[in-house]
Amino acid sequence: MSENPASAEATTAALFRLRDFNLYISARFLGTLGMLIMSVAVGWQVYDITESALALGYVGLAQFLPMLLFTLPAGDIADRIDRRYIVAAAGLLEAAAAGWLILLTITHSGDVTWFYAALALFGTARAIMAPASRSFVPLLVPKAQLARAIAVSSSTFQMSVILGPAIGGFLYLSGPVTVYSTCLALFCGVSLAFLGIRTRSKVEPQGPATSAWARAVAGIFYIRRSPIVLGAISLDLFAVLLGGAVALLPIYARDILDVGPTGLGFMRAAPAVGAIVVSLLLVWRPLGRRAGHIMFACVGIFGAATIVFGLSENFILTLLALTVMGASDMVSVNIRSTLIPLATPQEMLGRVTAVEMLFIGASNELGDFRAGVSAALFGTVPAVLIGGVGTLGVVGLWMWLFPALRKVDRLSDVKPAQGDMMDG
Repeated sequence: MSENPASAEATTAALFRLRDFNLYISARFLGTLGMLIMSVAVGWQVYDITESALALGYVGLAQFLPMLLFTLPAGDIADRIDRRYIVAAAGLLEAAAAGWLILLTITHSGDVTWFYAALALFGTARAIMAPASRSFVPLLVPKAQLARAIAVSSSTFQMSVILGPAIGGFLYLSGPVTVYSTCLALFCGVSLAFLGIRTRSKVEPQGPATSAWARAVAGIFYIRRSPIVLGAISLDLFAVLLGGAVALLPIYARDILDVGPTGLGFMRAAPAVGAIVVSLLLVWRPLGRRAGHIMFACVGIFGAATIVFGLSENFILTLLALTVMGASDMVSVNIRSTLIPLATPQEMLGRVTAVEMLFIGASNELGDFRAGVSAALFGTVPAVLIGGVGTLGVVGLWMWLFPALRKVDRLSDVKPAQGDMMDG
């Protein structure tokens, strides 16, 4: 970390003088806030109707399947169509999903299949939005400011993650209709904010012989040739897939800790408390040396904290474990989110980001399904412990499989050509 405090303050302030960057982080805040508010309400409502851990797993699966189907094509679209309009349209789809949940609640539907259908629409919207939104940051700021801009964006994201579950739990006291109506308004706000951005994404011309399928999978082939990018994405993939236990929080809140929906909101917010503290530190002083070693260490801490969370029967200890999980995960996310744009040619960024989102973003939902199935088969606590131990195993294995990632020193030294030249 080479910057002095005065320089760090000046360069951070310069980011907030960029109009389009401010609109971007505002949209990111509103969208994440709505997503988290909705997730608290849907999780509690579905568990209240079914009292089934497996049903909570299906909440994640319903969102994962459309992301599996549409994220790669969405990455190709993000490289071919102005990303502002893609995100705006996806925000309206999210609003439609919230409206559907309002209708289901008003009609007192006891068939959770329709809830899963609404969540599938929501997952489709997220799949369309994610590559266009995530690959927009490098267009808004100078390259030298990219790491700090990502840290600011992450701080904004984590702030909404802190507020979202707490607001969701509080609003749920007034009924799910209030929750979903709030989400509908927030998703419309995302669309308006992106329509207000003036920066246009570069649309890359494609040769007439290039098929849609070839364009869509080009990101996968590029990642396969880049051991640094492949290692970073796959490490977080398996950490989230194995260590994710968010789907089981309603069970901990109601049956293990007995803290109700308000306690659930605090539990959902706890990881973000740790994450936002770390992200603010990264805004002030971005990572300097030994980025690869730091990434592996923090994923290991995430796995260990997951084990503590799984064993805890004390609400305060649970919150502390969740906070450590969020803090350690934030470091890993910051390194990966900075590394991938630097290691990827601009004309490929939408498609590479789509692969990242498919294997990282969608793995949250698949991880929720994994947790729900494991809890149904083995019990809630064993399911969490299996995930934490598995995460620690992945860290050790990936350090051996991806030495190029382990040896990354300064993130600013990573170049697109580096992935092609390094052997794994």
